[in-house]
Amino acid sequence: MGNGSNVTVRFSPFSPSDASGRAGASRAPSRPAAVGRAAALAAAGLVLVLLGLVVVRLPWAGDLGMHAATLQRLRHSPLDPGNPLVDADTPSPYYSPWMVLLGGLARVTGLDVFDVLRLAAAAGLLLLVTGVWRYVRTLSAHPAAPALALLSLLLLWGTTPFLWSGFPGLHSLALTAAYPSTLTLGLAFHFWAWLAKALRGAAGWGAWTALGVLWAVILLCHQFSGIVASAGAVATVVAARAARVVWPRVAVASAVGVAALWAWPYYDFFALFGAAGDGLEPVHRALYGQPAARYGLVLPGVAALVARWRRDRRDPLAVFFLLGVVIVGAGWLSGHYSWGRALPAVVIPAQLALALAVVGAGRRWVRAGWAVLLGGALVAGGWAQSGALGYVVPRDALPGVVADRYRAPWKGYGWITPWVGYGDVVMARGRAARQVPAYGGYTVAPGYPDFFLPDEARRAAVTEAYFGARTPQAVRRGAEREYGVRWVVDRGGGLLGDPGLRVVARGPEGLVLYAVR
Repeated sequence: MGNGSNVTVRFSPFSPSDASGRAGASRAPSRPAAVGRAAALAAAGLVLVLLGLVVVRLPWAGDLGMHAATLQRLRHSPLDPGNPLVDADTPSPYYSPWMVLLGGLARVTGLDVFDVLRLAAAAGLLLLVTGVWRYVRTLSAHPAAPALALLSLLLLWGTTPFLWSGFPGLHSLALTAAYPSTLTLGLAFHFWAWLAKALRGAAGWGAWTALGVLWAVILLCHQFSGIVASAGAVATVVAARAARVVWPRVAVASAVGVAALWAWPYYDFFALFGAAGDGLEPVHRALYGQPAARYGLVLPGVAALVARWRRDRRDPLAVFFLLGVVIVGAGWLSGHYSWGRALPAVVIPAQLALALAVVGAGRRWVRAGWAVLLGGALVAGGWAQSGALGYVVPRDALPGVVADRYRAPWKGYGWITPWVGYGDVVMARGRAARQVPAYGGYTVAPGYPDFFLPDEARRAAVTEAYFGARTPQAVRRGAEREYGVRWVVDRGGGLLGDPGLRVVARGPEGLVLYAVR
C-alpha cells in the first residue's frame, strides 16, 4: 500500500487485523468468552493492586541500597557525582538517564531518596503494564489478550520463586519494582510496539530517529534488559517483511542509537564489553541452575511457540525466543554466565505465546486445551509466588503455608544517620557495605563489583584484613588513615577490644557502630 512518505510495506503477519483479531472483534463475544475475559481482567487487576501496595511499603532489600546511593550522589553533585559507593572520582554505569532524572527530582524537590524510589517504582510499573498492553495489541486484537499476557508474564516462571532484576515474576517484581530494570523492561515493550507500528505504517524520519534514541536510553538504563530489548527489536524487524525502502530508516535509527550511546557523558557504554571477569561471571552462574524449578512453567508456552513457528517461520515471538536461546546458550557454553541475564528473551516469548494461544484462531477445542494448560500453570505459578503477599501483609495475618514463604523486609541503616554524615567513609563489609551508601556514607570497598574502579581488589583486601581477628592495630590504623575512615560498622563484638575504636550506637541484629578515635 502507498502512503504519504512513499514507503511501501507488505502485510505484517502480526497485525491486529489478523484472523484472531477479526474473530475477537467482529462479533459480540459469547457468554463463556465474556466471563473468561472478565475473570482475566479481575485477576490481572488484583495482581496490580498487590504491586501497588508494594510501592507503598516498598521492601528495602536486595540491591536497593545501590540505587539509593546513586540518587544520593546525583542529588548532591548532578554533573560530577563520582563513584556512588566509595570516595573516588570514577564513572559508573548506574548513572543512567533515568537515574539522572530521578536525581534531579530529588535535588529540586528535596524529597528523600527513598520517597523518590517509591515514585520510580510507580512509574516503572505503569510503563510495564501499559507497554505489555500496547505490544500485545500488535499481536492480537482479542480483548482478553493483554490481561492474559500480563498474568503470564508475572506468574509463569517456576515452582520456586526466583528473585533477580530484569526477571518480571511477581515475587521478583515486588522486590525490584523501584529498580531501573523495571522501567527499562516497560520501555522495551513500548519500543517493540512502536517499532512494529513504524514498520507497518508511514513513519517518517523523525519517528525513526526517536526510535534510535529510545533504544539507546533502554541500553543505558539497564544494559542486560537492553540486550533483551534488542533481541525483541530484531525479531520485530524480521517478522515485519518490510519493503526495501524501510531499511535505510532502520539503519538511520540504529546509527542514531549508537551515536547517543557514545555521547552519554556519565560513563563509557562501550567499555562495558570488557567488564566480564572474575567479579561478574560467578555471580551470574546461578541463573543457569535449577532450570525446571525456576522456569519450568513456561514449557507449555514453548509448545505454543512451536505451533506459531510451524504456521509462520518469521513469527515475531518464535524468532525472539530463538535469539534468546542463542544468547543464553552461548553464555553457558563459553562460561560467560552474565549472558544468562538475557533469559527473559527466552521466557517472555513463551509466556506471551501461551496466553495468545488461548484467544487465537482455530478450533474451539484446541483453544480450550490451551486454556486448561494456561489456567493450571497460572495457579501453580501464583501459589509458588504467594510469598509476595508478605511484602504488604504482616506475617501473623497470613495462612501458615503462606507465612512459611514470608520474606522479612530490610530494616535499613537509618539508625546510623544521627552520627554518620554525608560523604563520611565507613569501614563495612557484607550487607552493610551494600546498604550504608544509601544513607550518604561511603565505604572503603564497594559492596558490588565495579569495573570502573581500578583499585577495587586492593580495597577488598584491605577491608578483609581490617576485620581479621588477628590483625594488628597498626594495620587497622594505617587503613583508616589511607582511606579517611571515620566510622566502622560490624556485627557482634569482634572489634570491642580495639582501643582505637569507640562504640557510639547499636543497631538491629547485633550491629555496632564504632567511631574511629
